[in-house]
Amino acid sequence: MPTADAPAPRAARLVLLILLVAQIMATMDNSIVAVATKTIRDDLQTSGAALQLILSGYTLMFAVLVVTGARLGGDMGHRRLFMIGLAGFTVSSLICGLAPTAGTLVAARLVQGAFGALMVPQVLSVIQIVFTGEARARAIGLYSMVLALGVAAGQIAGGLIVSADLLGSGWRAAFIVNVPVGLVLLAAAPRYLPGSHERGEFRPDLAGIGLLGASMAAVVAPLVFGREQGWPAWTLATVATGAVGLVLFVLYELRLAGRGGQPVLELDALRPPGVKSGLLACCILNFAFAGVLFPLTLHAQNGLGYSPLQAGLMFIPYPVGFATVSLTWTRLPKRFHQVLPVVGLVVFAIALAALAVVVAGGWPVPLVAALLMLAGAGMAAGFSTLVEQTAATVGPRYAAALSALVSTGTLLASVISVVVVGGIYLAVAEQDPSRSAQGLSRSLWVDSALLVVGCLLAYRTWRLVARQTPVDAMDTGDGGADAGQELPATDTATAGVTAGTGDDPPADSRTG
Repeated sequence: MPTADAPAPRAARLVLLILLVAQIMATMDNSIVAVATKTIRDDLQTSGAALQLILSGYTLMFAVLVVTGARLGGDMGHRRLFMIGLAGFTVSSLICGLAPTAGTLVAARLVQGAFGALMVPQVLSVIQIVFTGEARARAIGLYSMVLALGVAAGQIAGGLIVSADLLGSGWRAAFIVNVPVGLVLLAAAPRYLPGSHERGEFRPDLAGIGLLGASMAAVVAPLVFGREQGWPAWTLATVATGAVGLVLFVLYELRLAGRGGQPVLELDALRPPGVKSGLLACCILNFAFAGVLFPLTLHAQNGLGYSPLQAGLMFIPYPVGFATVSLTWTRLPKRFHQVLPVVGLVVFAIALAALAVVVAGGWPVPLVAALLMLAGAGMAAGFSTLVEQTAATVGPRYAAALSALVSTGTLLASVISVVVVGGIYLAVAEQDPSRSAQGLSRSLWVDSALLVVGCLLAYRTWRLVARQTPVDAMDTGDGGADAGQELPATDTATAGVTAGTGDDPPADSRTG
């Protein structure tokens, strides 16, 4: 029989702080590096292919391994996997910062992405285990804010870090900044994060891991590298092969679960009403977000002549709007929470449509800033509440599976958006910067149209969730770990047992 850790009392506020700092460090990393690519190329004399691998190798490895990381966390303990991932991420960041050659930097970036895939899925899983009721809603609101805005914040931070050139470090500071943060988190995590039981019989789904990894690589690699290569025929063939592989993976996992095995991804997490439509709406929101950020950044630099730092600062109203709603929506009466995703997606779509009209005829800074802030607020109202609803619906039993689905779905949506929406912009403006505003406007119209589909999905989620009793229906708002309160050791131990062993949670913690 597995033995339980005996956790000491923990401050819930510090648990959340540790998790969110780790999440934002991983989320920001790629956009910080993107800002530094020019100085990396000049310093290391890298080829175009090597520079692509430096920038995109992290995303590729993360996408391939994130589902495996989520499953291993459920089997081996979320705290243990979090610390393994964090330690590897910190060490590989140091190697990146000290890399003497482009080859060393590429290899370290691949390792960094792999360890990030072990660390990141544990964040949402631990939030679901530690928090309940209104405390969980607030924690997921903060998590959603970090997840969605890390890319934009990374662009701003990257511009500041590279421009500062501290002690002549140049681009190397973009990686080394992770080291002191990682060391502090490594010191704090064993003390504050909850421990959990391991499975008595851990049988890794090696066939599923291999099939999923190969399929994800086949889908993501051409999307990441294809544009620079001019989309040769092999890219489409590889994506199609990867898509077939993902279908086979799903069929294999269902069959394995039916035989009583331990699938790498527990697809039963998708069975509760509203989960599939909610996750798909989350993916559409991230698709639209990337579809705003990428062409808008290109337009600022190519069409308006802004520096990378100026382009990052121009985007600040968006995270301001997002943060404002993320930090306040939980204070609304609970009866409004389920409809917020629909309202948020409608506001997001309207803001982008208005922005498409405005930027096509010029660049009125106050109006653009106001519309970006409105778009950020709309996305927060949609994304944060959808994640909270799906988390409450599946319950702690499928915390790891939900974390994997959210991480993988939003990442794929962002990668595909850069290809599709970025391709629309580049098709118009790449050869003629004077048409940059037109390219941006077309991109925004595509995002706005897709958000209409997201509105329908969010509406479906609302109606399905409204028909059932929420997981936390009996919570009064103070039944979970509230920010600033001590988390009782007995509660944490019980939650750890539920997540670590895969035993069914109490009947009142699941939807019917």
